Amino acid sequence: MGELERLADRMREFAQARDWERFHTPKNLAMALAGEVGELVAEFQWLTPAESSTLDEEATARVRAELGDVTAYLVRLADLLGVDLVRAAHDKLDESERRYDPGLYRGSARKAPPL
Repeated sequence: MGELERLADRMREFAQARDWERFHTPKNLAMALAGEVGELVAEFQWLTPAESSTLDEEATARVRAELGDVTAYLVRLADLLGVDLVRAAHDKLDESERRYDPGLYRGSARKAPPL
């Protein structure tokens, strides 16, 4: 069993022990995930690119906590929907490798046309 599966199991048990499963609908989890992503984004909102790459200890701790929240909600949502996150990420990377030929897109931020 991998780390994500262990985390999903732990989160499922956490919700069950508190009778929170009824609140953990896909809609609610997706909304909570979006809120936590917003909190993560807020940590970087007014920083320059250089500042965002060299966070102090306090800012790093806040970002770490927000990343933990984002991960927790994402793992819980994927578990509820039966989605293997690692497989989904590999599948998405496979698609991106097909769409973004290094010879055409190296150093470019432009978006590829849909497949």
